[in-house]
Amino acid sequence: MKLPDFPWDLLAPYGEKAKKYSGGFIDLSQGTPVDPTPKFIQDSLTAASNSPSYPVVAGTKELQDAIRTWSIKHLGVTGEFDVLPSIGSKEFIALLPTFLQSKKVLYPKVAYPTYLVSAMMASAQGIPVEIDASTWPTADLAWLNSPSNPTGQVQSDEELKACITWVRKNNSIIASDECYLSFAENAKSILALANGDNTGLLAVLSLSKRSNLAGYRAGFVVGDSKLIDQIRQVRKHAGLMVPLPVQQAMITALSDEVHVKEQAARYRARRQTLKAALLSQGFKIEYSEAGLYIWCTRGEDGYKTVDYFAQLGILVTPGAFYGSDNFVRIALTATDENIDKAAARIKS
Repeated sequence: MKLPDFPWDLLAPYGEKAKKYSGGFIDLSQGTPVDPTPKFIQDSLTAASNSPSYPVVAGTKELQDAIRTWSIKHLGVTGEFDVLPSIGSKEFIALLPTFLQSKKVLYPKVAYPTYLVSAMMASAQGIPVEIDASTWPTADLAWLNSPSNPTGQVQSDEELKACITWVRKNNSIIASDECYLSFAENAKSILALANGDNTGLLAVLSLSKRSNLAGYRAGFVVGDSKLIDQIRQVRKHAGLMVPLPVQQAMITALSDEVHVKEQAARYRARRQTLKAALLSQGFKIEYSEAGLYIWCTRGEDGYKTVDYFAQLGILVTPGAFYGSDNFVRIALTATDENIDKAAARIKS
């Protein structure tokens, strides 16, 4: 199987340059959480650590119930639907076209690279498309991502409804990657707009960012019952099971929203700090109203901008990784101290 080079491997020379900065290295290139996993979630994992038996692919009844309850309350799901835990959201995204035997996969023109890679892994044709679903060709599967990685763009109700119309018209499937939904004030799950008919619709969620559980690998999918059962049967054969201690931690994390609101407030403050610094130096910022990133440009090749930041001891990601050559993506996943340091360096 021939796949592209792993994008972040290409950043190594810029990382080495940034690490030579006398004031210390600040990594804003990856959306990997740095804030602590809440103690009560850690305790839940520890309490379930005596786990000698194999877990089941479907998850425990307690986890299924927790996901259902959370999805109704926070996603606005109505009608018939099913749920399924996953080993983080990335493995589900990477494998979904293979599970579904998709032959043609649509994904946003500016997007997380795993959508295209998922099509390649399934020997499917990957086709980049604009947000407007009325312009889409027919396909077996289409990916949505709102709020977007990398841009932070939030799709409107009308845009999401157009995607549902495309599903109904073409008897197709949409998988909506909603792992940043907790960090947006005005974003909705596609399932909230389905009027109780979840046919052909899947929402993919993650606890990695919401609850700082990236190291646990804890995700889940919600939506079309028949599709989820089909996927569940394949996952049984593949042995794709979420460990039982992680399942218990997921139950605990989904039972509490206070820690999520606290984390969202941290990211809002970090966004404001970096945005002010970037704007003061003439950067143009697009979207960036939600999620974990700032999407910005100096009107030059993105790699040139990456080099500019590396000279300041800061590593950021070129827009070319996501399909837009003149932009860079700056992650908010650094400590408050390092965000303040980065902002000061940019202003200087």
